[in-house]
Amino acid sequence: MKIELSALEARHPAALPGAPAALRALDLRLSAGEQVAIIGPSGAGKTTLLQVLACAQRPTQGTLQLSGVNPWMQSAGALRHLRGQLFLAPQVPPLPPRQRVVTSVLAGRLPAMGLWASLRSLFYPTDIPAAYEALVHFDLGDKLFDRVDRLSGGERQRVGLARALLAPASLWLIDEPLSALDPMRARMAMTALVGLAAERQVTLVATLHQVDMALAHFPRIIGLRDGQMVFDLPSAQVSPERLAHLYDQYEHELRGEAPLMPSPEVAPTQSAPVVMHCR
Repeated sequence: MKIELSALEARHPAALPGAPAALRALDLRLSAGEQVAIIGPSGAGKTTLLQVLACAQRPTQGTLQLSGVNPWMQSAGALRHLRGQLFLAPQVPPLPPRQRVVTSVLAGRLPAMGLWASLRSLFYPTDIPAAYEALVHFDLGDKLFDRVDRLSGGERQRVGLARALLAPASLWLIDEPLSALDPMRARMAMTALVGLAAERQVTLVATLHQVDMALAHFPRIIGLRDGQMVFDLPSAQVSPERLAHLYDQYEHELRGEAPLMPSPEVAPTQSAPVVMHCR
């Protein structure tokens, strides 16, 4: 799926009046079948960009076109059909806790199924081998019939990614897919997503905090900061100097560290309170 953004602005639905837009004057062109990583510090607008591309959030200014179609100029039925060609994987996948993994993975096919087929699949999963094959790509083949609420956070995240492999989508939008994964499974997940997207000619847009993973797996990197594009380059041209500029004052994120929280202190002129327990 081809993507074109022109002078696009988007505001978070929960933003206070007068707050700056989450995305500002954004111009972007992606060819069908490209694999692109979006990096940048927290609050840069990465998730908002995915929401806009998924037609889940309407731009406040500018235009969005998906394969030459402006989603917001379409009828309600045409918009639903277009959304069926998009797959959005949020950072925390919305998986029903008492559902079996096989059912959760096969739910990726729901946009292409009719009402009765969708209801039947909740009780009698069809094409179990396809669900197993998708899970194997993320080292989860042995969890096929487990309940979702018995999985770890990282396992649930990988189940959400496995859904993409069964979705009838030509655009995968993946938000922070590695946040709960250890380094080995993070590499496995990235290899599967990027490799299968290229094989199937699916356009892949992923937001990542792990800059090293983005540079290692994606041919094109887009840097966002404060809702604006800082650079759009082949990964080989993303230098340490450009990254330092992008993450200026956010060096802990560039290093993959959590921000340091100030420790509470007692003022020098005050004594620490004494707690007494009476028996």
